[in-house]
Amino acid sequence: MEKKLYLLDAYALIFRSYYAFIKNPRINSQGLNTSAIFGFTNTMLDLIRRENPTHIGVVFDLGAPTVRTEEHSFYKANREETPEDIRKSVPYIMEIIKGFNIPILGLEGFEADDVIGTLAKKAEKAGFTTYMMTPDKDFGQLVSENIFMYKPARGGNAPEIWGVKEVCEKFEVERPEQVIDILGLWGDAVDNIPGIPGIGEKTSKKLIAQYGSVEGLIEHAEELKGKQKENVINFAEQGLVSKKLATIILDVPVDFEPDKLVIDEPNKDRLMELFSELEFRTLAKRVFGEEAQIQTQAAPAAAQMDLFADASQTQNEEVTELIALSNFDETKTDYKWIKSEKEFSELCARIKEKGYMCFDTETTDLNPFQAELVGMSVSLEKGEAFYIHFSEDKKECENTLSHFKAVLEDSKIRKIGQNLKYDVAVLKNYGVEVNGVLEDTMLIHYLLNPDMRHNMDYLAETYLNYTPISIETLIGKKGKKQGSMRDVEVEKIVPYACEDADITLRLFENFKDGLNQEHLKNLYYQMEAPLIKVLLEMEHEGIRLNADILKEQSKEIDAEILTLSDKIKEVSGVDFNLDSPRQLGEVLFDHMKITSKAKKTKTGQYSTSEDVLEKYKAKHPIIDDILSYRQLRKLKSTYVDALPELIEPSTGRIHTSYLQTVAATGRLSSNNPNLQNIPIRTERGRQVRKAFEARDENYLLLAADYSQIELRVVASLAKDEFMIESFRQGKDIHASTAAKVFGIEQSEVSRDQRSKAKAVNFGLLYGQSAFGLSQNLGISRKEAKEIIDSYFAQFSSIKDYIAGMQDFARQNGYVETIMKRRRYLKDINSANAIVRGHAERNAINAPIQGSAADIIKLAMIDIHQEMSRLKMKSKMLLQVHDELVFDMHLSEKDSLKDLVKSKMENAVKLEVPLTVEMDEAKNWLEAH
Repeated sequence: MEKKLYLLDAYALIFRSYYAFIKNPRINSQGLNTSAIFGFTNTMLDLIRRENPTHIGVVFDLGAPTVRTEEHSFYKANREETPEDIRKSVPYIMEIIKGFNIPILGLEGFEADDVIGTLAKKAEKAGFTTYMMTPDKDFGQLVSENIFMYKPARGGNAPEIWGVKEVCEKFEVERPEQVIDILGLWGDAVDNIPGIPGIGEKTSKKLIAQYGSVEGLIEHAEELKGKQKENVINFAEQGLVSKKLATIILDVPVDFEPDKLVIDEPNKDRLMELFSELEFRTLAKRVFGEEAQIQTQAAPAAAQMDLFADASQTQNEEVTELIALSNFDETKTDYKWIKSEKEFSELCARIKEKGYMCFDTETTDLNPFQAELVGMSVSLEKGEAFYIHFSEDKKECENTLSHFKAVLEDSKIRKIGQNLKYDVAVLKNYGVEVNGVLEDTMLIHYLLNPDMRHNMDYLAETYLNYTPISIETLIGKKGKKQGSMRDVEVEKIVPYACEDADITLRLFENFKDGLNQEHLKNLYYQMEAPLIKVLLEMEHEGIRLNADILKEQSKEIDAEILTLSDKIKEVSGVDFNLDSPRQLGEVLFDHMKITSKAKKTKTGQYSTSEDVLEKYKAKHPIIDDILSYRQLRKLKSTYVDALPELIEPSTGRIHTSYLQTVAATGRLSSNNPNLQNIPIRTERGRQVRKAFEARDENYLLLAADYSQIELRVVASLAKDEFMIESFRQGKDIHASTAAKVFGIEQSEVSRDQRSKAKAVNFGLLYGQSAFGLSQNLGISRKEAKEIIDSYFAQFSSIKDYIAGMQDFARQNGYVETIMKRRRYLKDINSANAIVRGHAERNAINAPIQGSAADIIKLAMIDIHQEMSRLKMKSKMLLQVHDELVFDMHLSEKDSLKDLVKSKMENAVKLEVPLTVEMDEAKNWLEAH
């Protein structure tokens, strides 16, 4: 039997796991960032199941000074502090490794690389095949016939195993040990290995191929030319030191003890305890076939052995303290299927007495226009729920529903539910207008903790320590073969449906104390809850789409795509598949050689992503054509061809769905179709809006758009007198900004200067750096820095506002909008500059973007209420960022425009006036 030893480079895998989730970190109910723990554990599990090792060990750096740092103080001196979330994760990871009965290896004074290298070579002599699991390129030097690099799976791709052949091809060397020479010349910015100046990856490969080693290169330095010759001679000693630093030590005093590395059965009890605390339900099920029981707020099991104890606390603590965890005991539930009119009447009487009802509908479809009512469950007390079943016959269904119409439409009775907009929409199709205050647990939890998930199963598992009955146990797994709730026996639906209502009521009870905080109470009851009905009406109304216009556009785009394709192939001189990134990269960088600095992806092919190609636009006109080709292909598939397929047959209109619980800033999201992402920067993209038309000849589309709302918010929040006065006088804010920044009269401002000022104005909303501005404007970083410095010199109040927001975030752990919507920034005090920088940019942007979102939401509520009060024929149809679109009845043209303008401009009072630009036409393109 082959002896297979796997040595895992712990920190390399931990950092990789942490940053894989950096844009959407996994945070449990205790506020712990579990990204690194979850990712590492998954990676280790995947390895064990995929490769079936006979022997395994995980190797850690132990934090003490090493032989390298003692000899060379500059080595790794520029490394960022380890993020606090990783420091807190390591003790848990070590406990999980121990729980799997896998030995933890390491030796003070040496790096994990050295321990792995030494053990790998000793194992080779003992007849083992060794796999070094790491994404670190340095390990290429160790590869032999029996030692391999095992690069973990990434982005859905399979793991990569590099042997001698792969390493030699990757580094373009004859022998793997020459990787040391490549690294010695090239250097390593992460480890602060200097290398020899002016020699990068490509040049180092070329020179080692020619001279064999760093020493060989130095010996033949006189054969080189120019600056390269000068650098090799002057920095020869630095090159040799760099090679030494890049060399993995192979004589570390560690014993190879294979008996201690044999793979063993995991300690189930210990791991289940850890998975429970970390809230790794699915991971527990994957390992042991059963879900972990989530603990209440117990002391962390790993706290006793925290090797990197940290006094800082997560910013989520304020939130989690508001939500008490409780256990759901399914043995103490009373769920009933009620069928008689007497039972219906008794339930309605109890609902009136209580003044609230928690309810949930069971239907045949997620699309409310296609959904048929199958049943409804109601809960009024914890542990108790009632199920009402509806006939497939619509008349009988409506007859049963009529018994509950009065309580559902009673505005004095509060309605509690999870994702209530859906349930209310379905009932609306049956002639029931649900009234009363809407208490939506999904929406409430979003306000309490916007960065967590909000679906009911997750909330039940997190806050009730209970996993609900899965719908898949009733109708099968998702896919074409999934059944319908209509086909399930009623006896099986009852516990499922009643449990949903019961759980939702329990969740509301858990969340309501947190909701009663002053900053959340107004935000929910004055804005988010009333908005549910507004969005519901807009979704129900939909908008007319002229499919014929899009079909014609599709033909035109096909012709343009073909023309561009022919042109690109003619210019390149190669007939190739333009939609293949690999072939495109080979044509651009191997055949056409438009640059010698092209980067390759992990899979070895050239990167041809949009941001990469943008950098090479000045190199060759073919890049513009390729980008145009891609834009047209995407436009055609995503919108031009896709939109007609989404027309609802029952209405003949397009009905988007608005989501309130996606963007942490408070902005609404549009889905299925996403009408907020229709491109408007290109003429072809703008033409898509031509297909969106007014209802009929009695209507026009009215588009009302806030003018520069985010800059007005900035001016108001920062109290910048110059910007405030410019807005009050109706000046061109970008031109007046340019005049001040460049020290000239506004009449002298050039188009280029205005563009630069505009870029800075909007860039500051996102914490843009000099580098970002230089990339955006195509200017040098020096010029970009000068512009930003001049800007802040002239607009010191903006600079003070930015610094003030970041200071507030550091002290409080959050920032907030004008409606007190909070964005929690748990990494604002991180010692890691990258992580901290992301939080600092959010500290600037969240109050601005979030306040703009608040303003248009308040305007939508005011407009909807007034239009309803006046019983107008006109309807509000769409919200797209800062724009509202209406079907405007011709008889109400003046009154609607006055109403919309007044409500939008007076939604809130800022230091500067809010201005709305309006236009009307038969289609959205002409009205915008």
